[in-house]
Amino acid sequence: MTASNGLFALIVAVAAGFFAYNVQRLVGFLRIGRLDDSRWDHVPRRLFNLITIGIFQRKIFRDAIAGPMHAAIFWGFCVLTVGTGEFIARGIMPGFTLAHFMPMWVYRFYQNNQDLWGALVIAAVAFALFRRLTHRVKRLQGAETHANDPLLILSWIGALMVTMFLAEAFEMVAFPEHATPFYRPLSFAFANLVSFVPHDAAAVIRSASWWSHGLLVLGFLNYLPYSKHLHVVASLPNVYLSNTSGPGQAGVMKYMDLEADVEQFGAKDVEHLSWKSLMDGFACTECGRCTAVCPANITGKMLSPRKIIVNVRERLEQRAPELLMADGRGQRVETTLLDGFITEQELWACTTCRACVQECPVSIDHVSVILEMRRNLVLGESRFPEEVTPAFESMEQRGSPWAFDPGDRGKWSDGMNIPTMAELAARGETADILYFVGCMGSFDDRAKKTTVAFAKIMQAAGVNFAILGREEKCNGDPARRMGNEYLYQMLAKENVETLARYNVRTIVTACPHCMHQLGNEYPQFGGNYDVIHHSTFIEHLMAQGRVPLRHDLHEAVSTFTYHDSCYLGRYNQIYDAPRQTLKRALPVVNLVEMPRSGDRGLCCGAGGGRMWMEESEGKRINAERADEALATGAQAVAVACPFCMTMLHDSISSRSESVKVYDIAEVVAERLG
Repeated sequence: MTASNGLFALIVAVAAGFFAYNVQRLVGFLRIGRLDDSRWDHVPRRLFNLITIGIFQRKIFRDAIAGPMHAAIFWGFCVLTVGTGEFIARGIMPGFTLAHFMPMWVYRFYQNNQDLWGALVIAAVAFALFRRLTHRVKRLQGAETHANDPLLILSWIGALMVTMFLAEAFEMVAFPEHATPFYRPLSFAFANLVSFVPHDAAAVIRSASWWSHGLLVLGFLNYLPYSKHLHVVASLPNVYLSNTSGPGQAGVMKYMDLEADVEQFGAKDVEHLSWKSLMDGFACTECGRCTAVCPANITGKMLSPRKIIVNVRERLEQRAPELLMADGRGQRVETTLLDGFITEQELWACTTCRACVQECPVSIDHVSVILEMRRNLVLGESRFPEEVTPAFESMEQRGSPWAFDPGDRGKWSDGMNIPTMAELAARGETADILYFVGCMGSFDDRAKKTTVAFAKIMQAAGVNFAILGREEKCNGDPARRMGNEYLYQMLAKENVETLARYNVRTIVTACPHCMHQLGNEYPQFGGNYDVIHHSTFIEHLMAQGRVPLRHDLHEAVSTFTYHDSCYLGRYNQIYDAPRQTLKRALPVVNLVEMPRSGDRGLCCGAGGGRMWMEESEGKRINAERADEALATGAQAVAVACPFCMTMLHDSISSRSESVKVYDIAEVVAERLG
């Protein structure tokens, strides 16, 4: 070992030690968060997410321009990391080569890829720098971003690639016996271009490039923990440990044990969040994809999902040292995550549509942070919009967000001969299926038309079903999403008790919010049911030929566009069934899609309890969606959610008298034979 090798070994040891210190420091930061044991199960599913989302960058390709650019840089780093390991080992142990550990054809393939991916990374970095310097990409702007960090990192990566090629090329010039055209073809080609350089000068340039590359590598490694580009090392673990793409059902809120000795309801500061929510802050790339699709942000509200996650990391880096100081000393900053970094105005703007979660390339769960902070606002501090007070009171007193008489829940079925579960039980009979109507379907005049239409379809198909009538209560979704966990659990437990009394196993509902709660969150309270949305149920009935449709319709049918419900789509992955139902029902199919459809669909603005809140900031979200629907030229809009029906009907009717909004059940019921 030469003196140069010894010096390099010392520098590597110091750099590795400092990096290990930073890893330990960051892991210590995560430990101040609450325990979350739901991150270590379902290993096959997590490995699948790691491979498809983390390694193959499935989500990042949703952006057709930036996606391939970032993927090239990421994959280049994966390939070149192997070469970096060989580079460091060779710097410590002269003559070291991976060729001693693999067949020569494998080593040749590996060496070729070092050149190929190095060139691709340079091209991608050049494009990224050009784009940032010449185009003001809206989602990349904002005071919450590290303004100069991206330019520094991109330049750093470019310098790494350039010094790598310089070191390889000038080594071939200085030592022609090392020239390997079949191993490093691009480096060899560059060496030929600079072959006029004298050997001694080439050796100096090679040495300078080699040391520059080594110091840049080690410097880059230790800069990452202090940069937003910490995601380079945090994103893959974050994807593996995330539940946003499974395992489990999307968007299920964490259970809160209200009977335990709870000192803190929800989250006021970072130590009240789970360690996984804190890790999301480390993994955030600040790419802004979440904010770019947020319906609240799009329409001029303060909420920025990116800012929420960036604020979590900022506050964590401020708060964790205070909590981890063994002697209790240190400069304490008198502030909290709530109010100090994130305002309640931001939190209440969220519709919980999960568009931000859907778009995030590193599987961050922004919504869970927002909802935990809402829990603190409501249960810990009694701070919530004044207009939701009547909804809370009515859910507690009447089992519905509106002040209707619970005895009127079944009035929509007058004259339809639909039995209640209680009536069947009194006769010693039972139903195959419970139709859980929901509050809007029971009381709202517009939604009741959907309720009747779906009931007629089931009757025409010979389905043996019943309803709960006055025994049915709100599923509790509005209360839980608005942070009132006490009220939610009261409603959920009462519904589970009622369903158990009739031994209910299969439920159909026309409300995606009811579907999500009954099917995905009620298991937290022992309620395990097979819950089917009416769009899926109708489509199955039609596929089996059980729905008698008239075939004597010859006139052209209105052109439809379909609006995706967030709780049906992004929460439960149901996109095709409503569309298939429309196509089966329409004698002349003319279904046009809005630009934002499917898993890119824009929220109607009612979710997350927003149905009961005023929208005074910016443009109304339902107005934004209505404008998009009308721009398609469609003559009718189809929905599959009573919340969406109300929001779109109100906004579209104020803009156009000719365009109508229908639930898919109404479209089918109109064609019953």
